[in-house]
Amino acid sequence: MTTENSIEDTGPERPEPLLSVRNIVQEFESRGPGGVKEGVVHAVSDISFDLMPGETLGIVGETGSGKSTLARAVIQVDRPKSGSVVFRGEDLTGLSRKELKKVWSNFQMVYQDPFSSLNPRWRIEDVVAEPLDSHRSLSRQERRAKVRELLDLVGLDPDTYLRRRPMELSGGQAQRVAIARAIALDPAVIICDEAISSLDVLIQAQVINLFEKLRVELGLSYLFIAHDLATVKQVSDRVAVLYLGQLAEIAPSDRMYETPRHPYTRALLDSVPGLDPETGVAKRPITLPGDVPSPLDPPSGCRFRTRCPFAQDVCAAVEPRLEPCSGGGFVACHFPLDDDGLTTNGHPEGAKAAQPA
Repeated sequence: MTTENSIEDTGPERPEPLLSVRNIVQEFESRGPGGVKEGVVHAVSDISFDLMPGETLGIVGETGSGKSTLARAVIQVDRPKSGSVVFRGEDLTGLSRKELKKVWSNFQMVYQDPFSSLNPRWRIEDVVAEPLDSHRSLSRQERRAKVRELLDLVGLDPDTYLRRRPMELSGGQAQRVAIARAIALDPAVIICDEAISSLDVLIQAQVINLFEKLRVELGLSYLFIAHDLATVKQVSDRVAVLYLGQLAEIAPSDRMYETPRHPYTRALLDSVPGLDPETGVAKRPITLPGDVPSPLDPPSGCRFRTRCPFAQDVCAAVEPRLEPCSGGGFVACHFPLDDDGLTTNGHPEGAKAAQPA
C-alpha cells in the first residue's frame, strides 16, 4: 500500500493539509442481463494525495481514468470500498449520512454542463439562494442582499440577471451562476468537474480568471478535473495524472510540463496541439496508440504497459509504486523519463538490471 510519506513532503515547516486522501479504493460490481455478476470494475485503485489550503490540484487523464469517481469518493457521495479521507482533522469515511450533511457545505461542485445543474423553471435569484435556503436562516432582505453580493462576485450585474431564468443565459453566464451558487455557503473546497470543457476558448479564459480571482479573495482550494493538460496548467499549482484508476504521476505544474517523468504524462503532452517556440510552426498532436484497457480486467503490473513504448517484462510482473523523482513530485514507473525525455528502458543494461529474478 502507498504510505503517506511516499507522496508528500512531511518536513517540519510544511503546513497541515486541508484535505488528506489515503489509499482510496473504489470498485463496483458489473452485472449483465438478469442481474448476473460479470465482474468488478476497478474504478479507483489505491490513490493518495493531499490538498493544501489555498491550493489548486489539477486531476487529469483520459475518459474512463476514474477522475469523477475519485471526486465522488472523496466527498463520500459514493462511499469508497477502503481508504480514508481526512478533512480538517476529521475522517469523513467514519461519519454517518446525517453527520456528512453538515460537512458537505464545505465541498461544492461545479459541473461541465451548467444548464443540467440549474433548475430551468427557477429565476436566477432562487437558483443561487438554494443552498442558503437549505443551510441558513435568512430574512427575505438578507437573502436577496446575499444573492446580489454573490452575483456581483462572479461578474454578473444583479439588476440584469436576478429575475432571469437559466435558459435566457449564455453558456458562460450560466456557468457563472453555477459558481455563484457554489460559493454561497463559503466552502473550503470547490470541485470543478470538467467545468470549462463545454465553453468556447474565450469564455474558458474568462471563467479560469474568475476561478483564480475567487481563490485569492475567498481563500478557496480547488480540485480541478479535466482531460486537457493545457487547460489544467493554467490553473493548477500541482497536477495529478490518472491512468485507469491509478496515480501515474503527481508534481508541481511547471515541473511536470517541462520535464514529465511518466511516459503517459509525456504522451498526454504530445497530444496537445501547439506551436514550436523556436520556429513558430504548428506542432501536430501525436495520438497515443491503442485503447484504454477495460477496468473490469486491468493489466497486471503497470496498467499503462500495454500502450507504453518502453515496457519491459518487469512492467508486467511488478506494479510500480509512487517514488520521489528529481525536480520534485512523485512518479509510478519502473523506467521514469529524465530531463531529456529518455528512460533507462532505452539502455539494455538499465532495463536488464530492473528485471525480476
